[in-house]
Amino acid sequence: MDEERWSLLEKRIAALEAARADTAAVTDHEAFWALRGVKERSDGRSVLLWTGAVDLPGGERYEWQEAADAASVLDADPTVAVAALSALAHPVRLGLLLKVLQGRRTVTELGEGLGTSGQLYHHLRQLTEAGWLDAVGRGTYAVPGARVVPLLTLLATAGLR
Repeated sequence: MDEERWSLLEKRIAALEAARADTAAVTDHEAFWALRGVKERSDGRSVLLWTGAVDLPGGERYEWQEAADAASVLDADPTVAVAALSALAHPVRLGLLLKVLQGRRTVTELGEGLGTSGQLYHHLRQLTEAGWLDAVGRGTYAVPGARVVPLLTLLATAGLR
């Protein structure tokens, strides 16, 4: 191998080693405090954790922490989650949920920029039946408190950031 190729190879190896060292440093860094806590409490099991402290524009504050055993999730009947996930699989319904979280909760506010009222009520019904929305008053909707952090976590992991 000629001198130039050796030099290039050495540089690539050095870059890979530096990248690996950076990753190791980040893994040990304070950024993974929640992960360390999960590992310390998991008794060697594979555990999933989602948590958050959320202040919404309407003044509500939600604090939530939930964990699940990964093996249970992998062994579960997938049809159980279909209704909840299907309700989220439409851009209008996701938009409605985000509007509600941002403080727009009445049918009038939610229907702005949407087609017919029939379409609006169809989407609201889908979200309510799947547990993502509650009718909290005449023509007023809210995301149930126990769903706020899990919903935002799901949206963030799906790339909505």
